Amino acid sequence: MHIVIASIAHTRYAQIICDTIASSSKVRGTGIARRTPEYIIAKMEASNAVIALDGETFAGFCYIEAWDHGKFIANSGLIVHPDYRGRGLAKKIKNEIFALSRKRYPDAKIFGITTGLAVMKINSDLGYKPVTFSELTDDPTFWKGCQTCKNFDVLTRTEQKMCLCTGMLYDPDKEDNNQGGDVKEPVFNRLKRIKEKLFLKKSKDEKENNSK
Repeated sequence: MHIVIASIAHTRYAQIICDTIASSSKVRGTGIARRTPEYIIAKMEASNAVIALDGETFAGFCYIEAWDHGKFIANSGLIVHPDYRGRGLAKKIKNEIFALSRKRYPDAKIFGITTGLAVMKINSDLGYKPVTFSELTDDPTFWKGCQTCKNFDVLTRTEQKMCLCTGMLYDPDKEDNNQGGDVKEPVFNRLKRIKEKLFLKKSKDEKENNSK
């Protein structure tokens, strides 16, 4: 298994990357902002992505997005092909894209929004902290990308203040970032409880609406 910086040589994998993201969203029943093959190719051509390959077979992917003139960076589109899940590959990909982000944008704050508890755990290991959406980029282009998410109505109803996703931020200027150290398990457990309550509430609301 090799994880490398994606380039123009990897553009042939763009369609399978998009298909894997879309199918994962459907299976999980949670929101994932979809991307087009053209968008993925642009990231590859700019060397703003990493790809995991098992020989010539696609295994995983993640890319970098820059906002507010490089003040904020997002590691987006993290995906592992179903055939390669359960092997710790997502964490390895996340570590590689995080390292690439720190190298290319050393002064940028790195953030992400996710509904996945596994991704939250990986982010915590890297030194991300849970934050409110107001601490993330206010670039409208970023939030426009949420329109393809099934939970976009939640974001709009709350005037972009909250959603089912959790916002997490790595700030290079904070001395208490915990990259590479022991994770403060109570923080992650608190995030887990919050997300479970949100999903249960959403499920209950949907059932009540369907019964009317």
